[in-house]
Amino acid sequence: MDNQRVINISRKLSYHLRHGPEKIGLKLDKNGWANVEIILSKLHITKTELEECVAKNNKQRFAFDESRQKIRANQGHSIKDVDLELPTTIPPKVLYHGTVERFLDSIMSDGLRPMSRQHVHLSDSIETAQKVGSRRGKPIILKVDTIGMIEDGMEFQVSSNGVWLTAHVPSKYLSKYM
Repeated sequence: MDNQRVINISRKLSYHLRHGPEKIGLKLDKNGWANVEIILSKLHITKTELEECVAKNNKQRFAFDESRQKIRANQGHSIKDVDLELPTTIPPKVLYHGTVERFLDSIMSDGLRPMSRQHVHLSDSIETAQKVGSRRGKPIILKVDTIGMIEDGMEFQVSSNGVWLTAHVPSKYLSKYM
């Protein structure tokens, strides 16, 4: 399958598994899982195409269950009440978030908020934060003081593809890295 087809399928999967399953009559269970056969039918793709898309997705956004009969997005849901059943986990001492200048004043005032998603997304690598920030312009990397957050009772989870998740990062735990 050519790379553009992989990208197109990935975009459709991202949208329907994270934001708009109802647009194609798809039902997700409480943990965000969808039936693979229904996805194949609704998106008019083959199982081979779906498997290749999941395997080649550079951000590893999707996962099959053990039976390979269900699929879900690993994180990034705007759909309320999806519980990915991720355990609370102790993060590294510092995590990072990539943004751009036009959002910086708001972030430094109000902190990082999930906006339309369920969680704030953080990275354990500067490189990943730079990639995320550069999608909207010249990246600015913020450091997140996870030790302070944990001491103040805040919790973290990590998705199966390595994205760190938390409900909110108050501005007092943020500093500009670069």
